[in-house]
Amino acid sequence: MACTYTRTVRMTAGACVFSALIATCVMLQPASAKSANLRVITDGNWEEILTGEWMIEFFAPWCPACQQLQPVWNEFAEWGEDLGVNIAKVDVTEQPGLSGRFIITALPTIYHCKDGVFRRYQGARSKDDFLSFIDEKKWQSIEPVSSWFGPSSFLMNAMSALFKLSMFIRHCHNYLTEQLGVPVWCSYGIFALATLISGLVLGLILVFIADFAFPSRRFASDYHYSKCECLFQPACLTTGTCNVPEIQ
Repeated sequence: MACTYTRTVRMTAGACVFSALIATCVMLQPASAKSANLRVITDGNWEEILTGEWMIEFFAPWCPACQQLQPVWNEFAEWGEDLGVNIAKVDVTEQPGLSGRFIITALPTIYHCKDGVFRRYQGARSKDDFLSFIDEKKWQSIEPVSSWFGPSSFLMNAMSALFKLSMFIRHCHNYLTEQLGVPVWCSYGIFALATLISGLVLGLILVFIADFAFPSRRFASDYHYSKCECLFQPACLTTGTCNVPEIQ
């Protein structure tokens, strides 16, 4: 009797564990599908958005407005495959280069991209508004970003490099002050000295380039002066004058 009861309890416990595992798998399946629909853009793969149609959200984890938008953006991402649009997000705290490349001045910022043409979304931030924006092609009424300020332009490449440099300097400053215990004023002095030296080196390089491209007249070859024409050359040839001045 006791053995039968024990066997029954074990079977019941096993069934409960099995049911719990099934429920866990069912609950995790939508989350994994959701994460698969929502792309993460970084400095290494951002050029993928130049092909096809995209909706990209720029956010920061500490931003309250971004935190409110995130559930809506995740729901919108579930419709991406049906609409034929890629839904993506960019964490500007981890990708400062992209923050500079797209000139992110407010959070959250949403861009629509169609085959490399970018437009800034400034409408309402609900799932239905996002869906109608794509389904009804409302993006066609928005003026695209100028090619001068496009993310692949030379100007934005320089801006991206500048943002990366600023973050590198910040990390170096934190390492010097927090890890090595260097005083703050000393860290600032090191960066000031490095800036001065780099400026002098850059100026010297520019001077060398200018001298090479536009040499001074006093260093020009004799051939340059031999090409000069004299107004009195016919008279000199007639009289046989070879040196000036010459008395005859």
